[in-house]
Amino acid sequence: MAEKKVKEVKTESSSAKATADKKKVAATAGTYDILRRPIISEKSAKMAEAGAMAFEIDARAGKREVAKAIKAIYNVSPEKVNIVNQKGKVKGKRFHGAAGKTKTVKKAYVTLKAGDKIEMASA
Repeated sequence: MAEKKVKEVKTESSSAKATADKKKVAATAGTYDILRRPIISEKSAKMAEAGAMAFEIDARAGKREVAKAIKAIYNVSPEKVNIVNQKGKVKGKRFHGAAGKTKTVKKAYVTLKAGDKIEMASA
């Protein structure tokens, strides 16, 4: 009898995993704080042709949070998420001015599964 209980538990856990995969992720207020803005540039345009997107993200966000936010907001499944910290550059002294600095940015490069696409508004 103990063997039957163990087998039942295994089948329940495998069915629980199947329902967890089908569960829709809901976007909450904190989800929108993770993705700051999409990065629109020549590099990101070339990436979009290959099925990838670039986003500026919150400095405290990790790969898992970014993947969940993409899935919740855009309803697409990210295959891979790469994160880069781009440090701000110190700009030289201008005419009668002090040296300045560009801001430090954390970027996420998200590769989407085949067939998935994120539509961005274009002018």
